[in-house]
Amino acid sequence: MSSSRSTCRVFSTNATANRPPVLPRLPVPDLHQTLTKYLRSLIPLLKEDEVRGGLPWQSALQQRQQWADKFETLDRSSPRNWLDDNIWQKKAYHEWRSPLLIHSNWWLAYFNDDSIPKHVLQEPTSSVSVKINPGKHLEFKDSLARQEIYPNTTRTGLWFQETVARIFNTCRIPRPHCDTLSPQPPPHIPNARKLLVMVNDWIYAVEAYDENRALLSAEIIEQRLRSVVHDVIRRVEAGEEPVPIGILSADHRDHWTKNFEYLLSLSATNRETLEVIQQSIFAISLDSHTVGLHLRDPAHTSPPLAVDSPAEIDSHLHNIRSSINARNRWFDKGYTLIVETNTRAGAMGEHSPCDALVPSVVADYAVTQSITPEAFSRPEPTPFLSDHNPDIGGWQRLDWVTDARIKAECIAAESRAKDLIADSDYSVLWFSDYGADWIKCVACLSPDAYLQMALQLAWYKTQGCLTATYETALTRTFDKARTETIRTLSEDSRAWVLSMTDPTASIATRLTLLHRAIQTHTSLTRQAATGRGIDRHLLGLRLMMRPENDERAALFDDPLFERSQDWKLSTSGLSAGTLFRGTGFGAAYTSGYGINYLPGPDLIKFGIESKYSGAETSTAAFQRAITDALREMKRICSLKPMHADAPAVARL
Repeated sequence: MSSSRSTCRVFSTNATANRPPVLPRLPVPDLHQTLTKYLRSLIPLLKEDEVRGGLPWQSALQQRQQWADKFETLDRSSPRNWLDDNIWQKKAYHEWRSPLLIHSNWWLAYFNDDSIPKHVLQEPTSSVSVKINPGKHLEFKDSLARQEIYPNTTRTGLWFQETVARIFNTCRIPRPHCDTLSPQPPPHIPNARKLLVMVNDWIYAVEAYDENRALLSAEIIEQRLRSVVHDVIRRVEAGEEPVPIGILSADHRDHWTKNFEYLLSLSATNRETLEVIQQSIFAISLDSHTVGLHLRDPAHTSPPLAVDSPAEIDSHLHNIRSSINARNRWFDKGYTLIVETNTRAGAMGEHSPCDALVPSVVADYAVTQSITPEAFSRPEPTPFLSDHNPDIGGWQRLDWVTDARIKAECIAAESRAKDLIADSDYSVLWFSDYGADWIKCVACLSPDAYLQMALQLAWYKTQGCLTATYETALTRTFDKARTETIRTLSEDSRAWVLSMTDPTASIATRLTLLHRAIQTHTSLTRQAATGRGIDRHLLGLRLMMRPENDERAALFDDPLFERSQDWKLSTSGLSAGTLFRGTGFGAAYTSGYGINYLPGPDLIKFGIESKYSGAETSTAAFQRAITDALREMKRICSLKPMHADAPAVARL
C-alpha cells in the first residue's frame, strides 16, 4: 500500500541527559470531588425520570447526596498504579466470559493498495495472494526498540514504548472465572522470532528473524509464506481436512477454558503448539476467500459487489471482524493481520493488552511504508503451481492431536459463532458533507465533542429519550495507565438536545446551548485524561467493599448507579484514519450501539455495530439519524455570531 502520510513522529525531548523522564503514578482522585462529579452526572437522568412521572429531580438528588456523604476513602495499596494493578485488566476484560468474537475484539480495514489492478480486486483468485508484507509491522517494532520512533526521552515515548510491547509475543489464555495473558518470552528463544500463520484452518509458524535476531528481508518472508500456502494446497489436493481448533477461541470463555485444558491433556504435541501460538510475535490469517456478498448469503448467489461501494466496504469489514464463520482465526492473539484472496486486508485483535488506538498506529505505519519493487528479485510473483514452488525452510506445521470430543466441540463452537455473526448488524457510514477541518476552522469547535453531541441528538431522535454514554479517554500521561470514561450525557448536552427538538427554540438559542454543551464535554474530557474522572475511582471504591463482612453502601445499591453505567451508547474516537476504510467494536448491550469514529479533514467515518435481535436498534436507521444530526448542526453553526446569544458558562 502506498501513501504520502505517516502518523509516526519523533517527539522532541523534554528530559535532560542526567534526568530521564518518568511517568507519574495514576493518582487516586479526591473522593469528595469524585462523588460531586458523579452526582452531577445523574442530573440529566433524574430530569428524564421527572418528565416521565418520577420524583422531582432535586428531591431524588438530595437523597443520593446523603448516601454519598456516608462513604469512605479508597485504600492506596498498589505499588505502581492502583487501577491497573488491582482492578482494570481483570474487571474490564479477563473476568468477562462472553466470546471475544464481536463482543470484545477490535477490528479495522485498510484501504485497497492502489498498485493492485482493479480486475484482481473484482475477480479474486481461489488461492491466497500475499501483497501486504508483515515485515513492515516488524520494522515498526524494531524501530521502536531502537528509539528511532517514539523515543523514551519523552513521556509520550515512554507510554508508547511500554504499551506497544504488550501487543507482540503475547496471547490471552482462557482460565476458569478469570483469563490471563501469557508472559512475553525472552527475545533469544526461537518462538519469539516466529509469526503465527493460519491458512484454511491449518496453523503454521514462520521464522521472521534469523538466529542473531536480525529481521529477514521482505522477499525471504514472502517466499516462506508462499511455501506455507503451497503446503496447504498440497494438503487440500491430498484430501486432508483440518480440525479447526481456532474456532474454539471464538467461543464463550467457559467453553473455551474447558476445551483448552482438554487439549493440553490430550498430548504434549498440543502443549508445544499452544506454546508457539502464545509466544509468536503476531498472527497472520490468509483467507481462501474474498467476502463479496452479504453474510446472510454465504452461497454467493448474488453478483460481485462494486469495488469501493458501501456494500463492498461493509463486506470487507465483516470479514475482518469475524470472517464468514469465525474460522481461520485465533481470537486470543493481540494482533492479527488478515488478507483475502483479492489482497483486501485489515487487522483484528484482542483488547486486553492495550487499547485500540495503539495497534491502529502500528497498522497505520505498516500501510504507510509501501513495499518497493526493488525488495524482490522478480517483478511479479510466480503462480501457485507445484512445479514452480519448491519448498524452502524457515517454517513449520503446528499440528494437533484431537479426538471425537474435540471435533464435536469445534462443530458446536462454529454453530454458536455463526449465530453471533448473524446477529451482528455492522456497517460503516462515510459522511462526506464536511469533516474535522470545517468543525475546527469554521465552526471553531472541538471535533470530538461536536461528534459526541451529534451522537446524542441521533440517539434522542431515534429513541425519544437520553441514555448513559461511554466515551474512551486515554490516561497515557501516567504509569501503566489505560483509560477513563467520559460521560457524554450531561445536563448541558441534554439541554441542547431538547432545544433541537423544541420548535419554539430559536437557532441562536440552539447555538448557544451547543457551545455550552461542547464546553462542558471538553472539560470532562480533560478531567478524564488527567486522572480526575469518576468511573474508575467508583469502580475501585465499590471493589473495596467486603460483602463477607456485610459491608454495603446505599450509593452503590441505588438502581440509578447501575443505570448511569448502562452504556447503550459505547463510543470511541481514533485518529483521522485516512488509511482505514473503517473500524469497529461490538455494542455493549443488545439495545445499544458500539460506535468507533474517524474524524478526517473532509470525511468522517462511523463504524456502527448493533444487534439484529435488538428490537429498539437499527444500524441503518442510526446512520440516517447521525447524517441528519450533522446536517442540522452545520445549519445552526453557520449562523453568524452577531445573531447568536452570548455563550453561557458551562455548568461544571
